[in-house]
Amino acid sequence: QVALITGGADRPGAATAKLFAANGAHAVIVDLDPAKAAEAAKAAGNNSIGVGADITSPAEVRAAFDKAVAVYGGVDILVSNAGAAWEGRIGEIDDALLRKSFELNFFAHQSAAQNAVRIMLEQGTGGVLLFNTSKQAVNPGPKFGAYGLPKAATLFLSRQYALDYGAYGIRSNAVNADRIRSGLLTDAMIASRSGARGVSEKEYMSGNLLGQEVTADDVAQAFLHQALAERTTADVTTVDGGNIAAALR
Repeated sequence: QVALITGGADRPGAATAKLFAANGAHAVIVDLDPAKAAEAAKAAGNNSIGVGADITSPAEVRAAFDKAVAVYGGVDILVSNAGAAWEGRIGEIDDALLRKSFELNFFAHQSAAQNAVRIMLEQGTGGVLLFNTSKQAVNPGPKFGAYGLPKAATLFLSRQYALDYGAYGIRSNAVNADRIRSGLLTDAMIASRSGARGVSEKEYMSGNLLGQEVTADDVAQAFLHQALAERTTADVTTVDGGNIAAALR
């Protein structure tokens, strides 16, 4: 199996690439920084490769998929993982910034999925689309509307692909994760958000029903489970240690 992972040089993406490679897949790690993509590919092993691309550029996304086909002969799994968050009250946020967030947190997922389906249909062997949609998709946080709105759209995007391409053996699932240390949730942001809540950083990161911090490896495990669950599609798996407000009915 060949798995293409966007945002693959950051913690959730890199952990997913490494876990998939350990289970026999070749990982195509796509990241804005080609050097970091190559480094993550080397760490993943199993002859994985890194590809530099701006995933908000449809042409660069297509080129990344074509590179995967040129090297490995196809693409079987997409892990559409890349994203970024910007803060601000929704009624006051700059329109250009909101559109920028939609470009990265929604349209880039659509572009990646379109290219994956293009190749999967030609292969005729089915495939798997996996989306990182975040708990913000169902449980928005204050001042994070610019992030949650496109993520909510991406959650429904994953279900639309399940609906439209299930007959071709293409499955589509999503992971809703929360509070994962990464380039999105930086140490500075953790310090700021824990301080605003009047709790320690440890308490903030483990503020869930299990009382445990959730890691990038936990997210990777969820993606692997969805990739291997051959009769599961249109699924949303929550990886947050337990947050009732973000639980789907």
